[in-house]
Amino acid sequence: MGAFRTKPLLSFVTFSAVLSLYFVLSIAGLHRFEQAAKADGSLSFLVVGDWGRRGGYNQTEVAHQMGIVGDKLAIDFVISTGDNFYSNGLTGVDDPAFEESFSQIYTAPSLQKQWYNVLGNHDYRGDVLAQLSPILRKLDSKWLCMRSFIVDSEFVEFFFLDTTPFVDKYFTNPEDDVYDWRGILPREQYISNLLKEFDFALKESTAKWKIVVGHHTIKSAGHHGNTDELVEQVLPILQANNVDLYINGHDHCLEHISSPDSAPLQFLTSGGGSKAWRGGVQWWNPEEMKFYYDGQGFMAVQITRTRVKIAFYDIFGNILHVWGTTKQLQYSST
Repeated sequence: MGAFRTKPLLSFVTFSAVLSLYFVLSIAGLHRFEQAAKADGSLSFLVVGDWGRRGGYNQTEVAHQMGIVGDKLAIDFVISTGDNFYSNGLTGVDDPAFEESFSQIYTAPSLQKQWYNVLGNHDYRGDVLAQLSPILRKLDSKWLCMRSFIVDSEFVEFFFLDTTPFVDKYFTNPEDDVYDWRGILPREQYISNLLKEFDFALKESTAKWKIVVGHHTIKSAGHHGNTDELVEQVLPILQANNVDLYINGHDHCLEHISSPDSAPLQFLTSGGGSKAWRGGVQWWNPEEMKFYYDGQGFMAVQITRTRVKIAFYDIFGNILHVWGTTKQLQYSST
């Protein structure tokens, strides 16, 4: 795979024949990819986050079950919610952690589909540009990581949002951690432009379903809890543009929150790809907390034009929680 070639408002790239063709164009500053649906018009995919530990902390077990479920659902792709490589991202494009934590772990045939990856705060502690580099796509064609981008698939649009630059403490109180802010500074301008592009893309979307993916939580009862900066700056945009699902990692748990003041938006955490925080749960209104699991696992999603179904799995393949919703098809008379 070659590097992107960018023309005014339009970019085009072809990935390997093993995968579907993805067409990339830049609209409102965000790269846009096309993801083919199945012949019946449905989509299925897995979501995993906070995983890159060279197989440790049950990462291998989670990957094994992902392969089984991925085969059963005939998944079309995988989403990673960030913190792809612990503890400090990659040191460069030649870092063996890429193969040891990714290529050599997710080996099941069903997982050899496109992976759409966002960056987490731990990824920003390493060489961020390495994870974004087309060199990694040449090493493993299923890898695709960008800061913020859009994936289209007929009746659903996925909006991947770079959330780490929003969090104040990484700039004001980094402790002993060093963050790679290349491409981010000046921060205020980066966030302002991103929010405008994000809001514009959501407003322009005519998709039946709108799904936003970021690393950081918006609403969570986990160890990190709510991310105040996202609650203030991103949540109003999600609510104003009728987003259906916000999917994140960051908290090392599996979680589903449904808040009446944000309906129909559902908050889904899939951050159990490796190390989990047993007992790391804070009180939350039980009427809003639909599900919380403080162990490792992942999430599966199935979508048609009229229905979304999610299921959370643990490292033994047990289904822990299932939720679904429907929308009516709308027809216009001529």
